[in-house]
Amino acid sequence: VQLQASGGGLVQAGGSRRLSCSASGRAFINYTVAWFRQAPGKAREFVSAVKYGVGTTYYADFVKGRFTISRDNDKKLVYLQMNSLQPEDTAVYYCAAAGFLHDDYYNVERYYNFWGQGTQVTVSS
Repeated sequence: VQLQASGGGLVQAGGSRRLSCSASGRAFINYTVAWFRQAPGKAREFVSAVKYGVGTTYYADFVKGRFTISRDNDKKLVYLQMNSLQPEDTAVYYCAAAGFLHDDYYNVERYYNFWGQGTQVTVSS
């Protein structure tokens, strides 16, 4: 599967942004799709994931209540709605996919074998 992330840009603190991850290829429904982010000088970190099939969602503690992940299997899209953005949310956001990923590994980067190119989100104070 090939992934393409989009929707990044400049937003003021407290604002919102919606990222999209577009997938190509077959059997998209069989892939867990996640968002990771990497801030300057920091390691890439897990943000959120939506499981294959039933669509169970997972969130990093620092985005709970602010970000919402969703998927449209017919359109092969995954969205990340980001609200109440703060300067510390500034990062390059990547979408990633893994087929039939076990629940224990939804936030483990090395288990995702398909990655999009990243989209920059900059939050100004």
